[in-house]
Amino acid sequence: MSKIQKLSPAKFGLLGFQHMFAMFGATVLVPTLTGLSVSATLLFAGLGTLLFHLVTKGKVPAFLGSSFAFLGGYFAVAAMEQFAGEGAPNWIPYAGVGVAVAGLIYCVVAFLFKLFGAEKVMRFFPPIVTGPIIIAIGLILSNSAVNNCAANWPIALLALVIVIVFNIWGKGMLKIIPILLGVVGSYLVAALCGQVDFTSVKNAPWFGLPFQMKDTAFSLIGNVDWSLLITVILTMAPICLATMMEHIGDMSAISSTVGENFIEEPGLHRSLLGDGLATTLAALFGAPANTTYGENTGVLALTRVYNPGVVRMAAVLAVIFSFCPKFAALISCMPAATIGGVSLILYGMISAVGVRNIVENQVDFTKSRNVIIAALIIALALGINFSSALGCDTAAGVSGAVSFMIGNVKISLSGLAVASLVGIILNAVLPGNDYKFGKNDQGDQSVNFKV
Repeated sequence: MSKIQKLSPAKFGLLGFQHMFAMFGATVLVPTLTGLSVSATLLFAGLGTLLFHLVTKGKVPAFLGSSFAFLGGYFAVAAMEQFAGEGAPNWIPYAGVGVAVAGLIYCVVAFLFKLFGAEKVMRFFPPIVTGPIIIAIGLILSNSAVNNCAANWPIALLALVIVIVFNIWGKGMLKIIPILLGVVGSYLVAALCGQVDFTSVKNAPWFGLPFQMKDTAFSLIGNVDWSLLITVILTMAPICLATMMEHIGDMSAISSTVGENFIEEPGLHRSLLGDGLATTLAALFGAPANTTYGENTGVLALTRVYNPGVVRMAAVLAVIFSFCPKFAALISCMPAATIGGVSLILYGMISAVGVRNIVENQVDFTKSRNVIIAALIIALALGINFSSALGCDTAAGVSGAVSFMIGNVKISLSGLAVASLVGIILNAVLPGNDYKFGKNDQGDQSVNFKV
């Protein structure tokens, strides 16, 4: 039986605004943390959602917003020494190509799901691989969160306290948007204390294009450093191993909330394809990677209105807001301490999600193979990233990497890239891989990067 309700135009519009409000705080936080365009992020969150709905035949009430899983990749690319100094190339187009490749990997995996079925494909990406990778992502990011908090600890702690209070004791809609409340609350206090300069907001126009050509991947045409591009792709692309697991968990959660099996129909291959195409489209134009949003699943559960058209209305509203530079400037003025306070719990939650992924899938650590795989993933990811012998300079924000030459091309692999490759290879060659996707519903739903 269809769960789609008929709604009046007024209720339809209000529910659309509510969905946009739910996704807003987390979606704009990613560009705020990374330096990407807030306006481009909103534009391609909206367009990506509409594209996703097109691919999934308009059946899945999911909103696609900014993915937190790629934060470590963005920071690693921005910190590369090739992007430092006057006259250095803009890092955003290179990162965009890396994320676009990750989105295309989604499409390949979607084809494999269609061809072979989920169980055979997921055997190569079990929780003993994805869990430690997710743990490492959060641990690598935690350093930048503390650095931002140091700009003003009282403001940072205020943001942190607000997020915790509303996440634990909030009711209704307030419980769904603790990140947004933490940002707005600490931002207002900082502004009242005279710690925010609103000059850029005053000077920004009301209307303008959401993105600049210099930040798009197309700006690299005829002017690309291939060694650098390959290095960036190898840094960014492996992160899709974690985000694909997140997508599967989110699709399971949406199916459970609505009471319809969207993994079966329209099918996981269609939802992965839609997510991958949306991510590639966004990345090519300098916006963050997209992912299905748990916040909007919470709104579905709260309102019990499962009409996908309401989510499409929220997507249209996001597109409209993306053409307001004054709004983007207001977001860009956010104090570093506010970002730090929110990030402190956000990045820690990413690592906690990795732990949850391992626990709920009942990974057996009495098996030596599992201990070895988890140990090497975490040790390599953190060890390489923070190794002074491999180029790490925490003062300059430069991460360590393993570098080697292929012909005349220098390739640099981040700690996360090396760890991901080692984990996948060890899992494939070591005996005892008994993971079966679909056997444990709770475990298959255990990856979700949202607070």
